[in-house]
Amino acid sequence: MERMTAAHRTLPFTTWVRVFDLDTSKTVDLRITDRGPFVDGRIIDISHAAAREIDMIGPGTARVRIEVIRLPEVGEGMGFAVQVGVFRNRRNAERVRSRMETRYGSARLLLRPGNPEVWRVLVGAESTESQASSLADRIRRESDEKTDPFVVRLDSV
Repeated sequence: MERMTAAHRTLPFTTWVRVFDLDTSKTVDLRITDRGPFVDGRIIDISHAAAREIDMIGPGTARVRIEVIRLPEVGEGMGFAVQVGVFRNRRNAERVRSRMETRYGSARLLLRPGNPEVWRVLVGAESTESQASSLADRIRRESDEKTDPFVVRLDSV
């Protein structure tokens, strides 16, 4: 929280971005180190230190634009998946994972440390963002789960 970092759904880990606050014209350069945001309509979650830097502590959200400054070197093991849920209870996550695996062929759990820890359910392992987006659309149409699936990048970090 006290480093100049951010979370983004699809940018590769270690990507550097410049975040522009559209209302104050303040900017901050951040390194992508996590996945998120997990709130509809948001494009990036920034650390407490970054929010302090651009005077966003009070409001908590702002209208921003992001610009990629530097991408990491492409490595093996990168790809895309579809996140279909986040659970505090591992058994609930496992139930959804099992149903997704049966229906779509590939699904796994990923523990996200924190307080509280949560279990993310990821479906698929697509080589392109477009393929993962198609899978997300298919899940959205076919699934009985109460979820809003979205694409996330898989990193070998």
